Amino acid sequence: MSQPYLPAEARVIERVQECRGVFTLRLELTDPGLRARYGFAPGQFNMVYLYGVGEVPISIVSDPEDAHLLDHTIRALGRVTRGLAALPTGARLGIRGPYGRGWPLEAAEGRDVVLVTGGLGCAPVVSVINYILRRRQRYGRLVVMQGVKHSNDLIWREKYERWARLPDTQVLLASDEAAPNWPYQVGVVTVLFDQAQIDWADCTVMMCGPERMMQASARDLIGRGVPEAALWLSMERNMQCAVGHCGHCQFGGRFVCRDGPVFPYPQIKPLFGQVGF
Repeated sequence: MSQPYLPAEARVIERVQECRGVFTLRLELTDPGLRARYGFAPGQFNMVYLYGVGEVPISIVSDPEDAHLLDHTIRALGRVTRGLAALPTGARLGIRGPYGRGWPLEAAEGRDVVLVTGGLGCAPVVSVINYILRRRQRYGRLVVMQGVKHSNDLIWREKYERWARLPDTQVLLASDEAAPNWPYQVGVVTVLFDQAQIDWADCTVMMCGPERMMQASARDLIGRGVPEAALWLSMERNMQCAVGHCGHCQFGGRFVCRDGPVFPYPQIKPLFGQVGF
């Protein structure tokens, strides 16, 4: 957008309750000119602004070809997100963006792609899944691995089941704590790695979720032969300005909002997992 500090008006086109405490807002910019010019890459985010309350960074989970309709999946945790959860269809809010660096989807063309996610950390890679499935001939095998703390935390269960039925696609799910009817693996997401039907030495891995989970997953995958340069991680920090000025999301000498949120593993390896960074 031409004014990075000013939110543009958007309306809520649809609201979907994904599970308890998690919902998706489908938004449309009200200005036809802005709507026509708007574009984003999977992995980027918007600052979603609730008038009179504040704004929060939220990943865009829709496909870039649907840029006129912007899907944001949100967990209602704080004052702003709880306010967003109460918005009805037709309500107006503000968005500014898109911001940040997205996933390396052009570089991954012709290769197998592995997605490793934890908790609601799956949201930033849903746009990757949508992107690849819409352009299936450009990519090799797709393996989606999702871990949650409790089986009731799994969102998009119907989507996972639908994706699992597609050719050259494998979906693996795990939960630390499982309800009696949980049909998938019990444990952390790394227990799924042995089941993945993939050549670890010749794939691109994209990860997002809690940093401890990504740190453990990165060590395990490198041990299986994944080159460090083939690992990409989406980092989370307290992003407030989204343009690298306020310093709240500083990560070493970089800013997550401006230089990320997606980083190649070698770029952040020296600081990854260190307290204070």
